[in-house]
Amino acid sequence: MAKNGFKNTLQILIILIFNSFFAQQKLATKKTANVGTDEVSTKDSLKSQKEELEGTVKCKALNMSNDIPKKMTFLQKNAEIQYMDMTIEADYISINWETGDIYARGEIDKNGKIIKPAASVQAGQKYEYNEVKFNFKTRKAIAYNARTEEQEGVIVAQKTKKVNDSVFYMRNGLYTTDDYFIKKKDTVSDYYLLAQNIKLVKGRKSSKVITGPIQMYVERVPTPLVLPFAILPFSSKRSAGLLIPSFGERIDVGFFLNNLGYYQPIGDHFDLKVYTDFYTKGSWNIRPELSYRNRYKYSGSFSADIGNTVRGIKGLSDYSKSRTYRIAWTHTQDSKANPFFNFSASVDIVSSKFYNNTINNNYIFNQNVLNTQQNSSISVTKRFLNLPITVTGSASYSQNFATGETNIRLPQLNVAVNQFYLFNPKSGVREGLLQNINVNTSLNFNNYVNTNQNEVFTKRMWDKMQTGVQIPLSISTNTTVFKYFTFSLGVNMQNVLTTKTLQKSYNPILNVVENTYNKGLAGYSTFSTSASLQTVLYGQKNFRKGASIQAVRHMITPSVGFSYTPDFGNAGWGYYKNFYDASGAQSLYSIFDGTVFGSPSRGLSESISFNINNNLEMKVRSRKDSLGVKKIKIFENLNISGSYNFAAPKFKWSVFSISTQSSFFKNKLNINTSLSLDPYKIVYHPGSDVGERLEQFGHFSIQNFNVQMSFPLNNELFTGDEKKDYAKLYKKKGAVMGEAYYFDDDGYAHFSQPWSLNVNSTYSYTRSLSRFGSKVATVGIDGSIALTPYWNITGSTNYDFIHKELAYTRLGFSRNQRSFTINFNWVPFGRYKVYDFYIGIKANILKDAVKYQDRSFPQTSNDF
Repeated sequence: MAKNGFKNTLQILIILIFNSFFAQQKLATKKTANVGTDEVSTKDSLKSQKEELEGTVKCKALNMSNDIPKKMTFLQKNAEIQYMDMTIEADYISINWETGDIYARGEIDKNGKIIKPAASVQAGQKYEYNEVKFNFKTRKAIAYNARTEEQEGVIVAQKTKKVNDSVFYMRNGLYTTDDYFIKKKDTVSDYYLLAQNIKLVKGRKSSKVITGPIQMYVERVPTPLVLPFAILPFSSKRSAGLLIPSFGERIDVGFFLNNLGYYQPIGDHFDLKVYTDFYTKGSWNIRPELSYRNRYKYSGSFSADIGNTVRGIKGLSDYSKSRTYRIAWTHTQDSKANPFFNFSASVDIVSSKFYNNTINNNYIFNQNVLNTQQNSSISVTKRFLNLPITVTGSASYSQNFATGETNIRLPQLNVAVNQFYLFNPKSGVREGLLQNINVNTSLNFNNYVNTNQNEVFTKRMWDKMQTGVQIPLSISTNTTVFKYFTFSLGVNMQNVLTTKTLQKSYNPILNVVENTYNKGLAGYSTFSTSASLQTVLYGQKNFRKGASIQAVRHMITPSVGFSYTPDFGNAGWGYYKNFYDASGAQSLYSIFDGTVFGSPSRGLSESISFNINNNLEMKVRSRKDSLGVKKIKIFENLNISGSYNFAAPKFKWSVFSISTQSSFFKNKLNINTSLSLDPYKIVYHPGSDVGERLEQFGHFSIQNFNVQMSFPLNNELFTGDEKKDYAKLYKKKGAVMGEAYYFDDDGYAHFSQPWSLNVNSTYSYTRSLSRFGSKVATVGIDGSIALTPYWNITGSTNYDFIHKELAYTRLGFSRNQRSFTINFNWVPFGRYKVYDFYIGIKANILKDAVKYQDRSFPQTSNDF
């Protein structure tokens, strides 16, 4: 068994038999023992004994008697013995001082059946049994129907024999994790594991149980799950062991063993699991998983997934073979471990076609197969107590499955200087432009390369690597003018140093434009200035009393700004050069194109911009609200923006942007829209679907329109804030897997039935200069519903209105079956059509050992 497995399932024998009657052995050696308020004389029978008790023995019962000639003591009805930290409770206890025999029994009815077991409590743990025979001289004992709770389960043995302190034999012993049976809500467990012969070998640090044939019973019906023998190691510490696999057959991969593995603890902070999958048609997979944890400091895990997938029969058209790999690492530092230093990692690197070829269904059900991009990052952050800077070192890896591009930034270094003010007023209150001048700056060092996966960490990748340093600097200030306006000024500067520059040239032989990167230090500096003025306007319209609409409130936040950016494409700066293209015409390009921080902007900008932000609310009458009114947000945000560039040779107006954000039904329904309007006329020539923009202002045309709606629904939205208290509404309650049901006078069942349904819809229209544009219209639904307290259904789907087809769809069914859990996940159609069925024990100590799993595999692309 892996990890802790079972604890000592027969620990009851050590404590119940040995400890429970150890006091009785020494009871016979004391001249007198305190029995309630009376004393029992032992002077004649135990005169030769010299041992003494370590503590006081207290006994009580409704009926107590002594047979002096037979040297017997009898305790009847609510009998109890207390000795040190041990207590024995039984209906009847007898002690034979001469032979050393002790007998304890539970309460019986008129037919002689045990109706209340005897019990013992040792160190706060309770043990139960029907009857026990113990000899304090030989230290041997026999217990009948002994019962003890260990970890998540309970052990009941028909007959237990103690040979010595280390060896015990059990007859007809069963083990179950049925919570109803453990808590005595039911007299019969829904399942158990039964072994006719069991031997327990007890050690100082660990124990083990050796059984003969062991079989699983479900609802007292024997199942074919039989093992010829079992060796179960028990230890309070983590222990190594095999991880039991599941098995089955698939048409495309053959017979298989899944999740056959081994668990190995490493020290106090590490756990290692190694899983393997084997398939008769040649597929295999190996998955090592290493987890680590240092409490209050950090935790993390490392895993890999390396395999070879073979589908079909070799020589036939459906045969395919592909290799896959996945490497993942996560590391999280406790926020309290070190406030001045933090290290984190989130690494997930896969082969380009991994999700298409893996035979692990989990990647389909958790929708990883829909990923188009995979990102990884590692970062180290250092803060200082006496320095106003923060240093962050990082590395990132991004791969695009659609294009095959891989972006790597290794390493990156950022030294951020905390914002500071140039002038500190003596009064502590900043006033005016001068006192509000603040500075933000940092230093960024970056190594960046854009390549493909086949070139990663090869010489070609290093040749493409771009290296650079960037020092951004921004200075800004603001003040209040004319009492109601906020005036702001700002300057932004950027200094960049790179190790490569671009040279473009036309190759007439190959008829292509060649890009050549020349090594050598080069740099550029850019700057821009801005000024803005902003205020807030309020307007409110009140209506007559008694009207449904009490008031409408409109808040407008207008702002106007001016910005200036020089034309860094001018030849005087030296950032741009010309080359002759295929037609012989000169083309302008920047020598910093494709470098790590990009190229400086081109074109003179002297722009005035405007932005109008609106918030519109309405007060309406409401009987449910204590104030008699409630607020309804019509527009949380309605934003209109645009700009005019005085320096532009033509098309001085920018595209106008309008966006809205609204929520309704207590913020349940969220609607976001965006609209882009081109103010210039666009004409389409005959035979061409690409338009031409003319300098004719006033012909507004839609360039982009997007609507996104999300509506999370649940049962509480329709039943109100108050939940039904079924215990007060109905008197009768179900029992044994029916506790969640309440019954009315007519016998109809009532129960809480939570459900949720999230509706997401998107519509977008993109036109630009295209005659017809493109549309996207989808509706997505995901939700769950509890059909009964023990049946739950989950699902998600997405419908594409443009292509008129369902996209990724998933259904899930789960059933809580007392000790078992049943799950069925299904993707009914599409590229990743698959199902997965699982039934197994819920208890952690058996969930990997007692289970059944059946799967199908998707028919996916064979490309690697």
